Amino acid sequence: MNTILKALQLKARHQVYTLLSGHNLSNLHGEGYDFSELREYQMGDDIRKINWMITAKLGKPYIKELHANRELSVVVTTLMDGSLYFGSGNHKQVKLTEVATLLGYATQQQSDLFTGLCYTQKQTYTTPPTKQLYHIEQFSQTLFNTALLGTTLDTKDAIQDLFKRIHKPSLLFVIGDFLEEIDLSLLSQKHEVIAILIRDKVEESPKALGEVTLSNPADGRKLETYFGKRSIEKYLIKLKENDERLIEHFSQHDIRYVKIFTDEVVLGKLISLFA
Repeated sequence: MNTILKALQLKARHQVYTLLSGHNLSNLHGEGYDFSELREYQMGDDIRKINWMITAKLGKPYIKELHANRELSVVVTTLMDGSLYFGSGNHKQVKLTEVATLLGYATQQQSDLFTGLCYTQKQTYTTPPTKQLYHIEQFSQTLFNTALLGTTLDTKDAIQDLFKRIHKPSLLFVIGDFLEEIDLSLLSQKHEVIAILIRDKVEESPKALGEVTLSNPADGRKLETYFGKRSIEKYLIKLKENDERLIEHFSQHDIRYVKIFTDEVVLGKLISLFA
């Protein structure tokens, strides 16, 4: 096994079993998803449990009650292609692997059910629903070793496939750099969706480079250009527009999200997300 990957896994496991203990991955943990009954709304009930369709039909608010589940279904999905290569290496891919590995260990530590799905242009890798460390670490190894240069993922097809694959309502993590438009609304209707954005700080604060040859990691195309102040301004406008649309989409569909940079400590960002 690659020494960098081994160190990454050991670090993630140590953090989970020593520092993350006691932090639930979801504020739905223990709520359950199995339907029990409909009853009239009573003062003090959580308004998020109101069944608006029945309420509209009967003219008064009704609550949808659920049976408590003993375990939570946690699905960690990664969207991976050449865009994870930025600058001088695949630091975003390594950070994505670290995040997914930590989530896998945290799921196993809480005795919940883990499923891993890795979407790339060339293949879709999936683990069986599991509580075994072996499957989590195999998933981690796949994320770390997958060759991504020269690939472009069709995120629309990936999301549609993901929706068809996951039958049980789950806590669903979607991890990627989210530099392209994406629609998670369908998934959010059935699952609790959490988006994790993996970025490099240089992507958001680029420096003037002068005369350069830029290479597109997704398709290998090269561009001879002058990358100066005006180029940076145009790029940052496009990036801001993309991220504003993304955040608005998350807000509309009650999707929690966090941005993790390649030089940041993952655990702290995840704890703030789960708090």
